Amino acid sequence: MITFDKVSKIYQRDWTALDDVSFHIDKGEFVFVCGPTGAGKTTILRLIYKYEEPTKGTIKVMGENLRLMKKKELPKLRRKIGVIFQDFKLLQDRTLEENVLFALEVTDTPPKNMKKKLMEILTYLRLSHKKYAFPYQLSGGEQQKVSIARALVRDPYILLADEPTGNLDSRSSQDILEILMDINYKGTTVIMATHNLNIVKKMKKRMLRIENGKLVRDK
Repeated sequence: MITFDKVSKIYQRDWTALDDVSFHIDKGEFVFVCGPTGAGKTTILRLIYKYEEPTKGTIKVMGENLRLMKKKELPKLRRKIGVIFQDFKLLQDRTLEENVLFALEVTDTPPKNMKKKLMEILTYLRLSHKKYAFPYQLSGGEQQKVSIARALVRDPYILLADEPTGNLDSRSSQDILEILMDINYKGTTVIMATHNLNIVKKMKKRMLRIENGKLVRDK
């Protein structure tokens, strides 16, 4: 499903975000990418959906060598990858419904399918009663659920979650983790970046430990 082979990422001023990192993630796995702030966790996720390019090494996602992928092929790849951000990245001037529909609009989903798909995902996440609310009218946990809805509405093969519980209280965090576990149980590959080792220990899933850009543990 996802392979990193001797991948390095060096930014300007010689800052090495990743240094010779190699790992493989199988279809249907739930994997935590752990490490302190600045360790390289977010860089790994950005490389997977080709928001960043590696300085060295090879990355393969769903059988595609990302370095060889043409620009016109990128939208097709990203339709299969959902991304959840710590700061939600919602459109503040649009309702919950409009935020989720936007994710379908940019992928040319037929209008007749949009409303049906929207209600399916909002019902699953227990958000249908707030579909006309704006982000500022929602709690942090609810905003993160909208972010999840936006990522899931396209039925992704891979779900990337970048510190999805970082800004939430413990109860909301547990709710989000249970959703991610259920999504994984249904077959989606989930990769979650976090610095919270307590979550990792509790979930008992595979952990890739990143420190100073190096993969120091795969447990």
